[in-house]
Amino acid sequence: MVVRPDAVNMLLAQQPCCLHITEDLCVSSVLSIPIAESSRDIARDLMQRFAATAVERDERGGTPKAERDALRESGLLALSIPREFGGGGADWRETLDIVRLLAQADSSIAHVFGFHHLMLATVRLFARPAQWQPWFEQTARHRWFWGNALNPLDDRTVASPHEAWREFTGQKSFCSGALDSEMLIASAREAGSGAFIVAAVPTGRTGIFVAPDWNNIGQRQTDSGSVTFEKVRVEHHEVLADPGPLSTPFACLRPLVSQLVLANIYLGIAEAAFNDARHYTLHESRPWHAARVPQMHDDPYVLGHYGDFWVGLESVRVLADRAADRLDAAWRRGPALTEAERGDVAVAVATAKVAATRSGLDICTRMFDVAGARATHGGLRLDRHWRNLRTQTLHDPVAYKLREIGEWALKQQYPAPTFYS
Repeated sequence: MVVRPDAVNMLLAQQPCCLHITEDLCVSSVLSIPIAESSRDIARDLMQRFAATAVERDERGGTPKAERDALRESGLLALSIPREFGGGGADWRETLDIVRLLAQADSSIAHVFGFHHLMLATVRLFARPAQWQPWFEQTARHRWFWGNALNPLDDRTVASPHEAWREFTGQKSFCSGALDSEMLIASAREAGSGAFIVAAVPTGRTGIFVAPDWNNIGQRQTDSGSVTFEKVRVEHHEVLADPGPLSTPFACLRPLVSQLVLANIYLGIAEAAFNDARHYTLHESRPWHAARVPQMHDDPYVLGHYGDFWVGLESVRVLADRAADRLDAAWRRGPALTEAERGDVAVAVATAKVAATRSGLDICTRMFDVAGARATHGGLRLDRHWRNLRTQTLHDPVAYKLREIGEWALKQQYPAPTFYS
């Protein structure tokens, strides 16, 4: 089943503040960005709201419409947009901190939020200022949500060139956040040459069909299903060709933003699993009879587990923050960024991502060793932490990330830029 974006908007419960883009990019009202609270204060308020329904929504799946609208209302969709274009002017360290905070409450929401800012980074890195500046201004003013239909490993969408436009036809899989978005970053292979084409288009454009077909074991509310393009007209000014995808060291920061968004989601999930396990150990668990201690939290083996958990979390926090700082330094360099400077960021990001994967999966598995058999009750859905992390960490194989790190550690060779490194 495929559903047109306008049909989705009718099917999903709408709130008066919700805006949906039309073909001519008109909107019904203009909203202001809140400035009274810091981004972290706003994110913490949202965390409480999202956490209250996370278990129920994990079971239900589907589109987190109310939560996406809450993000629109919060102003956080403009967080990474420079202030001169109406945004919050946050650097990547702050933006990724918010991704991590949201992931502690609901990793699906953190996913679509992080990928929204990744799509904004994509237009900034791949396009001319005359293109990305108006998109930034309109995103901040109208609180647009950007979705993803850029899957470089899925070549089923073909771009047929015409005199002043291209026609996109085909499908894309793993299109996180496409449903209930106002704008899409889409990719295609050009007919004949096979050139990789990336464009920014309104989700509501004629011929774009977003399918509510995401039904995986984890990240169940990321709407990472499929998008179909049926003779979609893509104008010349919508194609991101100057400088274009991965064309300069600065443009090659895009995959590093993507990888670091994922690493912070992993870390947020691990922190949530740790917090849930700690609460259960302190308030619900019973000690094993052979432990001969009055409380579970006095068991030396349990304390040893928590020591391991803490070392793992602290290590990932340091690595993730260091990588974010290096990304910010590279971002400030702009077009002057060198290949070596970009390579230093790539190594830092890859290291953080591997550590987040290993530590996160370890905690999400071993949390039951410190919580006990009662913690496996289906109503608690504590398994969602492992399911979410396992689903996300398969985004690209960690073994190949380790090989890239090994090439740097042994031979001082930087990872070759791809959409995954």
